[in-house]
Amino acid sequence: MTYLLMSTPFVGVGLVVFLLGALHARRRRITRRYFSSWAATTIVLLILTAIFDNVMMAAGFFDYGTEQISGVRLLLMPVEDFLYPIAGALLLAGVWQLLDQGQKRPPAKTTRSSR
Repeated sequence: MTYLLMSTPFVGVGLVVFLLGALHARRRRITRRYFSSWAATTIVLLILTAIFDNVMMAAGFFDYGTEQISGVRLLLMPVEDFLYPIAGALLLAGVWQLLDQGQKRPPAKTTRSSR
């Protein structure tokens, strides 16, 4: 079994939850904020994945068998490694949005100073 095939269900579930979150965000009229926060998070995760996977592979902590990867690499890491942070970001954004009911917090108590 290849890493691409193993990652497909995770990306699929993440995409479904993300799209449900997008529908929820649309009803609340915060679609732009939903997508932009997901995009920013995903970009950061992809950059960190690229850096740390290459460092750990260069240090010899782990490697992938050549039969289980597509063969396309970014320096030392296979591109399939990017599917895990993408799936995580999709899933987290969707779950976060679905759990947020938009309830407003009560205003903070203010104290009046006496003169």
